Amino acid sequence: MKIAALNPPFLPRYSRESRSPAVAKSGTLYYPMWLAYAVGYLEKHGHEVLFIDAPAAGLSLEDSASRITAFAPSLLVVDTSTPSIYSDVAAACEIKKRIPGLCTVLVGAHVSALPEQTLELNPALDAVAYAEYEATLLELAAALSAQGGSRNFGGILGIAYKNEAGAIVRNGPREYLANLDELPLVSAVYKKHLAIEPYFYGHSRHPLIVIMTGRGCPFHCTYCVVPQVLQGHKYRRRSVASVVEEFVYIRDNFPQVKEIMIEDDTLTADAKRCRELSAALIEARATGIPWSANSRADVDYDTMAAMHKARCRLFCVGFESGDQEILNNIRKGTSLEKIRRFMKDARRAGILIHGCFMVGNRGETAATLETTLRFAKELNPDTAQFYPIMVYPGTSDYRYFKEKGWIVTEDFRKWLTDDGLHSSVVSNPALTYETLVDFCDRARREFYLRPGYFVQKAVEALRHPGEFKRLAKGFRTILPYLLHRSLKRKPAASC
Repeated sequence: MKIAALNPPFLPRYSRESRSPAVAKSGTLYYPMWLAYAVGYLEKHGHEVLFIDAPAAGLSLEDSASRITAFAPSLLVVDTSTPSIYSDVAAACEIKKRIPGLCTVLVGAHVSALPEQTLELNPALDAVAYAEYEATLLELAAALSAQGGSRNFGGILGIAYKNEAGAIVRNGPREYLANLDELPLVSAVYKKHLAIEPYFYGHSRHPLIVIMTGRGCPFHCTYCVVPQVLQGHKYRRRSVASVVEEFVYIRDNFPQVKEIMIEDDTLTADAKRCRELSAALIEARATGIPWSANSRADVDYDTMAAMHKARCRLFCVGFESGDQEILNNIRKGTSLEKIRRFMKDARRAGILIHGCFMVGNRGETAATLETTLRFAKELNPDTAQFYPIMVYPGTSDYRYFKEKGWIVTEDFRKWLTDDGLHSSVVSNPALTYETLVDFCDRARREFYLRPGYFVQKAVEALRHPGEFKRLAKGFRTILPYLLHRSLKRKPAASC
C-alpha cells in the first residue's frame, strides 16, 4: 500500500516532537523522530511510504499537498501537537479533499490525550491512532487493504475512528512494543527520506543525528506529557548491541555528523546499562562521534566517568526549580543537595550540562521565582533555558490547573506567543502567565549576560576549539530574545 506520512507546515522551524512544542529561541528544530520510526516500521513490512517534514524542508501546505496528491496514497498519517492542532486538522482535510477515498489518521501527544474531541473538529477526519502507534498503523493499513477501502476498524486496538454511520468509536488501548529491536534504525530512515542539515539543537554540535535507545520513563513528574500520554512509565530498552549497531551505521553513513543525541526521556534511569553501553561502544570502536543524552540530576560519578570515556559530551537535565517544596509538589523525586552534588560530579567527570528551569509550577510564588534564578546561577550549567509551565492535555498538571480554574483559555492556538514562542496559559492567584513569561525573559538575560559567563565561554572555546562553532551559533540565535520581550498580546479567555 502507498502511505504518506506528513509533519505538516505550521510556523517556520516549529518542533512538534519537542516536549513543549514551539519555535525555540535557541533555533532548535527537532527531528520528527516518532513519525520516522513509524515510517521505517511500515516500510519494513512492505509498504511504500512518502515521508515529508514540511517545517524542516520549508514547504507550504500547497507544496506538501501537491507532492502527496501526485504520490496518490491510500492512507495519510499526520503528526500533530497541541498548539498546532487546528492547523494540523485543516492540513489533513485539505489533502483528503484532493485524493478520492483517502483515509486520514492523526498521531501525536495531543490527539492521544483527546482522540474523540479531535475527531469532532472536522467531519472529514477518519481516525486517530493514540499512544504508541507503529503497530496500530500497520494494522490499519492491513484493514484498509483487506476491506477495499471500507472503514470497519472495530478490531484495531489503539484507535478512535468514525464508523460507517459517522459515529465516533474509541477502541481499547494497545500494549506497548515489548521488543524495541523490532524497530528499524531511525538514522537509516533519515538517510532515505530527510536532509539532516536543518535539524539543530542549541546545546549540541551541528549537524547532529537524534535516536532513541529506549521508551517510557519510570518517573512520575506531573508536567511531562510523553510518558503520561504516549509511551508509559515502564522504561523499555533496546539491546546494547542494537544501539552500538546504530552508532556504527551513523559513523559509516553520515561523515558530516558532529554529534549523536539520545532522546530517551531518561537514558540514565538505568545506570548499569549506561556503563554497559559505554563499554560496548569503546570495544566496537564506535566512539568517533561525541554524543549527548537526557539525564536526571542523580547520576553517580563512576557512571558519568564511564560515559565520558565513551565520548558522552553533554547531559540535558530538567532541574525545574530551586525550591525544594516545589520539586516535591511536581513529584520530581530529587533534592537540591543531590542536584548540587550531581553538578560537582559532572564537572569532575568532564560532562557538560544543559539545564532546564520551568516556572509556574504548583506552589510557585514571586519569591520562589527568584530562588530558582539564584539556583540557576549557582549551578552555572554550560547552557540554560527558562520557560513557563506548559500544561498539556492528558497530564496530571493539566487536570490540576483545570480543576483550579487557572487555565485562562482552552483555545490551543494561544498556547504560544504570536511568534510561536513558549508562552503559558496558566495564571494562579499569585502569578499571572504574563508575569511568568516576563520572568523567563529576564532570567535568560541575567543568566547569559553575566561577565563571568562570557569569560567562562571564551576560555572554553580556546581550550576546546570544537565548541566554538556551537557557542557562536547559539549566541547569534538567542541574542534577539535577550533584547526583546517575548509576549506581545494577552490571550482572550474562552472558559
